[in-house]
Amino acid sequence: MAIVRSTPPGADADAEGVSPVTALRELALASAAPASLRAAIRLGVADELGDTPVPVPQLAKQLDVDAAVLTRLLRNLRCYGVFDETADGLVHTATSRLLREDHPQRLRNWVQWVTEPWVWELWPDLQSAVVDGRGHFEERYGDEFFARLHREWPESTEVFNRSQTELSALTSAAIADALDLSGVRTFADVGGGRGFTLATLLERNPHLHGTLVDLPAAVAQPDPRLRPGGALAARSEVVAGDCLREIPVEAEVYQFKSILEWDDERTVVALRNARKAGRPGSRVLIITNLVDDSPEPRYATGIDLLFLLNTNGKRHTKEGVTALVERAGLRFESLSSIPPLLHVVEASVPE
Repeated sequence: MAIVRSTPPGADADAEGVSPVTALRELALASAAPASLRAAIRLGVADELGDTPVPVPQLAKQLDVDAAVLTRLLRNLRCYGVFDETADGLVHTATSRLLREDHPQRLRNWVQWVTEPWVWELWPDLQSAVVDGRGHFEERYGDEFFARLHREWPESTEVFNRSQTELSALTSAAIADALDLSGVRTFADVGGGRGFTLATLLERNPHLHGTLVDLPAAVAQPDPRLRPGGALAARSEVVAGDCLREIPVEAEVYQFKSILEWDDERTVVALRNARKAGRPGSRVLIITNLVDDSPEPRYATGIDLLFLLNTNGKRHTKEGVTALVERAGLRFESLSSIPPLLHVVEASVPE
């Protein structure tokens, strides 16, 4: 009688009943998932699917795509809880709804951002980055990342700006809850994108005047609340600027939210420019997701490696970001969490 093994020899199942062999094979093919997510977004699958089940052949006809291949694409996504299928057809899950344009917590642009064509070109450079201790973007493309992005990939630039607004929509309320700005009159959001977080802080603090500072492409279409005639226009200003050159505004508080993730040298330059722009006692807030204390370790470590490859940057550790603050000539004040995902490092301009 033949003996059939349920798992390969020596392959003990984990707590979820998955053998190491199965886990490793699935991990090695995990790139199919982001590729499938990107295809589904750009084809409009989530937006086309409403609140009632739709047979996949009918959905394919509505999208003008091949039904057989769409079935295969959705089969892969369903393995990750993205969409589901009933006897009556395809249906949404809580996860797939985040791919809809009209969802208040949508992540469709962020998913596109981390699956852009240039991202797939960079991942093979990871081996050489481990050997050399640095990313090789400039050697590959002959230019630094953001210059290349704005000049050669304008569509990707727009995806980036939208993705940052999506992330801000997820975290801005928690930031406003955590920051005590009661005694502050002037606030600068440096590298604040289109200003969603700044607008949220201004709404929460009626006494506050805020300045949004970012590259021209980022502030060209600021949050409607900050535009002339907007609800917060009288208490806000939008300034095009590059914090790696100078920060052209004096403020009591400078905020760097999720941008000081370049290499250490550029991070120190940006912080020094805040020190120069401020006055003694001005506060500098670094809001980030520390890699060594993240509640989402797969996300934090994955984006850390992407930062390595595109800007030679990193997700910071507690010890690392504290050292950079001190290198910039600022005084470290405190480090605290902003549940559920973020941390705030507070520093000040010394007397």
